[in-house]
Amino acid sequence: MDYDRETKEVMRHLKHQIALANVQELLATVSCKCFEKCVTKPRDHLSGPEENCINMCMDRFLDSFRLCAHTYGQRLRREQSQQRG
Repeated sequence: MDYDRETKEVMRHLKHQIALANVQELLATVSCKCFEKCVTKPRDHLSGPEENCINMCMDRFLDSFRLCAHTYGQRLRREQSQQRG
C-alpha cells in the first residue's frame, strides 16, 4: 500500500508541474502576441497607448481562456455524468 501512496503522490506532483508549465507557456505566448500587436517601435519604455493596448490584449485573452476552460469543464462533467447514468 505504501507503494500505491507514493505512486499517487508522484502522479499528483507531475500533474501539478505539467499544469504550471502549461500556464507559463500560455503567459509567454500571450505576452509575445500582445507585444507584437501593440508595440510598433520597440524602445526602452512603453508609451501610454502601448501599455493600455497590452493590458487590454492580455485581459481579453485571459477572459477568453477562462470561458473556454469553464465550458470545457462543464462538458467533461456532463459527459462523465452521462457515462455513469
